[in-house]
Amino acid sequence: MQAASTPAQRSGKGRRVILWRHGQTAWNVERRFQGSTDIPLTETGLGQARRAARLLASLRPDAIIASDLERAAATAAELSTITGLDVTHDQSLRETYAGVWQGLTHEEIIERYGEQYAAWKRGEPVRRGGGELESEVADRAAPVVLAHVEKLPEDGTLVVVSHGGAIRTTIGRLLGLETQHWESLGGLSNCCWSVLGRGARGWRLLEHNAGTLPEPVLGDDD
Repeated sequence: MQAASTPAQRSGKGRRVILWRHGQTAWNVERRFQGSTDIPLTETGLGQARRAARLLASLRPDAIIASDLERAAATAAELSTITGLDVTHDQSLRETYAGVWQGLTHEEIIERYGEQYAAWKRGEPVRRGGGELESEVADRAAPVVLAHVEKLPEDGTLVVVSHGGAIRTTIGRLLGLETQHWESLGGLSNCCWSVLGRGARGWRLLEHNAGTLPEPVLGDDD
C-alpha cells in the first residue's frame, strides 16, 4: 500500500516561495524602526530561528537566499546548517531604508513625523524619513526572488530570508496588488513566514504569517 503523501512530499503543485522573516532583535523589543541598520539577533531570536529552521527543513527546500544584514543572515544560517544548502546573500533583499526614522521608537516617529506616518498608513507613496518608497523596495527585491525561482526544479521550493517590510512589498508585487493595497497584508511576526505558490493564473498567497508547517487547502476553493 502506498503511504499517504505529506505536505513535504507532495508533488505536482508547482514552484513555491517561502518568505521568512528574521528572528527577534533588541530593536524589535524596543519597537525601534530598524530599516537597513544592521542589528543582530537576540538569544531569543536565535532560538526562534533554530525552531523555525527545523520546521522549514522538513519542507525540503531546494535553495535559500537571504538579505546580507546580520539578523537575516544569522536566521538563514540555521536553516543552512540543517539542510546543507548554501545561502546566497543579496543586499537587494535588505529592509527598507528609512533615513531619519531609523533608530527611533514607534512613539517618537508619530510625535516627530506624525503627518508622514499617517500618510504612509493611508497607503500613500511616502519616503519615510527621507528614505525609499515601498515600490522601490519591491523594484529591487522582487526581481531577485523571481530570478532564483527560475532556477528551481519544476516543483521546487525557494526560501527567502528577509525583513517584514521587504517581504510585504515583495508579496504585493508578485500578487500584482496596487501599492496602496500592500498595507492590507498584515505584518509578519519574528521568524514567521508566508508561502506563495505559482499557479496557472500567476502567484497565489497560500499561507501568511505562519509559524507551523503549511498544510494543503482541502475544499471547494482550491
